[in-house]
Amino acid sequence: MNFFRQFIEKMKSLMHASLMKIILFLLIGIVLFFTMFSNVKPEKLVVNLFTVADQTIRSPITIEDKESTEKKKEESKNQVQDVYVVNKEIAQNRVDLVSSIFDSVSEVNREVEKDLAEQRKKQGENEQTVSEPSISEKLTLLKGKLTDNVTKEVMDTSLKALLMYKDNDLEIAKDITVTSINSVMGNKIPADEVENAKKKLEEDLKSNYSLDSDLKSASIDLGRFAIIQNEFYDPSATEELRQQAVDNVDPVKILQGQIIVEEGQLISREVYRQLELVGLLANENSIQSYLGLGMMILAVLAMFYYYFLAIDEKKDTKQNYMIMFSLIFVISLLLMKTVSIFQQFDYAEIGYIFPSAMAVMLIKILMEEKLAIITALILGVFGMIMFNEGVSGTFNVAMGVYIFAGGLAAVLFLKKHNQRSNILQAGLFVSIVNIIAIFSMILLQNGQYGAKEYGIYVLVAVISGISAAVLTIGFLPFFEAGFGILSTMKLIELSNPNHPLLKKILTEAPGTYHHSVMVANLSESACEAIGANGLLARVGCYYHDIGKTKRPHFFIENQLNMGNPHDRLPALASKNIIIAHATDGAELLRKYKMPKEIVDIAEQHHGTTLLKFFYYKAKEKGLDVKESDFRYPGPKAQTKEAAIIGIADSVEAAVRSLNSPTPEQIEGLIKNIVSDRLQDGQLDECDLSLKEIDRIRNTLCETLKGIFHSRIEYPDMKKVKDEPI
Repeated sequence: MNFFRQFIEKMKSLMHASLMKIILFLLIGIVLFFTMFSNVKPEKLVVNLFTVADQTIRSPITIEDKESTEKKKEESKNQVQDVYVVNKEIAQNRVDLVSSIFDSVSEVNREVEKDLAEQRKKQGENEQTVSEPSISEKLTLLKGKLTDNVTKEVMDTSLKALLMYKDNDLEIAKDITVTSINSVMGNKIPADEVENAKKKLEEDLKSNYSLDSDLKSASIDLGRFAIIQNEFYDPSATEELRQQAVDNVDPVKILQGQIIVEEGQLISREVYRQLELVGLLANENSIQSYLGLGMMILAVLAMFYYYFLAIDEKKDTKQNYMIMFSLIFVISLLLMKTVSIFQQFDYAEIGYIFPSAMAVMLIKILMEEKLAIITALILGVFGMIMFNEGVSGTFNVAMGVYIFAGGLAAVLFLKKHNQRSNILQAGLFVSIVNIIAIFSMILLQNGQYGAKEYGIYVLVAVISGISAAVLTIGFLPFFEAGFGILSTMKLIELSNPNHPLLKKILTEAPGTYHHSVMVANLSESACEAIGANGLLARVGCYYHDIGKTKRPHFFIENQLNMGNPHDRLPALASKNIIIAHATDGAELLRKYKMPKEIVDIAEQHHGTTLLKFFYYKAKEKGLDVKESDFRYPGPKAQTKEAAIIGIADSVEAAVRSLNSPTPEQIEGLIKNIVSDRLQDGQLDECDLSLKEIDRIRNTLCETLKGIFHSRIEYPDMKKVKDEPI
């Protein structure tokens, strides 16, 4: 303990230099870097192509496999079939074309009939012979009305056959042919199905018995001519579908922790390429992981450094906090690293035994709640790296959540239960939260475990919480003694009536004990009114008059049913006895190794005030005395709490001397005491403002008015009995 205290004192002396603060955080950064160095170091393997893997290899990172992505896109693109569209206008055009051929035949027949009629008319006048055009001549006339495409595709025999029929027969043939063409062309006809479509039309027309054989043959010929391809390849639509297929392909990724090759599997070219891609081959040299770790550490340290600079505390307190936090943080990191090392022995559950709440509880008890929560979060982040189960560069999110949950649980429990005896209870509470956190992670990951595995998880979670509490209890005395810290927990312990010194006051000077309790109530309310430490004031009040136990009967509150010994003593002797209680009390408190803050309150609560009663008594006796001889040795109050206790001590004693004080008397008395302290310079060395002094005065008035409120005066019970009912 002495060595630790000497080490802390040496650290404090060095921390007065600003450069040392930076060096301290650099040292923390170095510890952080080397504790996580192996966890982020890229794993390098010596593997050869077409050899058998001697271990199961997992990917340390998540990375896109661009080559596989492109291959997948190409496969998806090739799976898209060509898009063909049916041109519905073609069917109508071919129907119109066939109809026009039939119409042209009818037109030729009409022209021939008209020409014959005209010739007969002329024959009747000139008695000449009328000659009808031959079929060949009619065919020539018909071809003149048709396009070259038609005349080339349709056989002459078919056209001659049509020229041999009358309009009625042609109209029937046209309707039948057009109907069949519409029926066949209504379906899609790709290029390789044109002949089948023509055969279908031919069969359809052959089965029709409304036409004689020559006309049916001609209709079949025209129908076959009309049937053409109506389904065509659409390059733009095809390309659009292929692009959509490519766009819908998700990037192929090698996920962090994904197995690339299993033990005993052949290392093929594809496996070798993936190993190279994730940076696991021995010829890969990457510093990205180190840069990332360095940036993270730098950001965390900068945040903590700024936090300690901005904290609203005295310079010495900031330095104490900085050193204390650094020690707790480094101890927790080293402990975390030690536990993580055991994971290499295939004990995956061992990480959950880490006492994550230890550092958080120490910081919450010794420093600030906000800093404790931030520490829990940062430890969770670093825990994700350290407990990555041997896969370099990966993050164990479950462990990070577990560490943060345990730390947060400790903060929440100690928020209302801040006694040393409650630390073990906090450990049990953390254990419960640990179990809930572990089982939540297992269920979220759809883990399948047996009763044995679940039992192990419960066991390590409980050990984590209990060990955090035990370590906290073990480290607390070192930090409290080394840094001279009077924690809230320590104050609550000192307020226990079973403390030997409080028992001493109660048994040897009961009047002083009652007086101290009254002063404690006044001081605590006044401190809380201005934002000072009310608990410190209360506990300080309990011990501030401990020196009176040396000569208890020389103090008026302990003179029950006895004379005042000061009536028989010279003023100088009485002065020495009264003044000595401050120095005797401080000496006794130091003997019991009480915190410095409590000793200071006992020593400073009277400051250098004047013992007016004995001073003027000596003057009345005609003694040549100095005012300084009748003043307390001091020092004056150095803190707000000591100043408030001094005022409350005087106020309580003065009010107690009054018989049935009225609110006006109380208010006037407090105002005079505070004014006297101000004029005497007793508040010059503490940082109380005039506004705070005014608030203290008002608070003391309200508290005392509540204590000495008017009570109902009950009539004498004997008189009540004697009166008739």
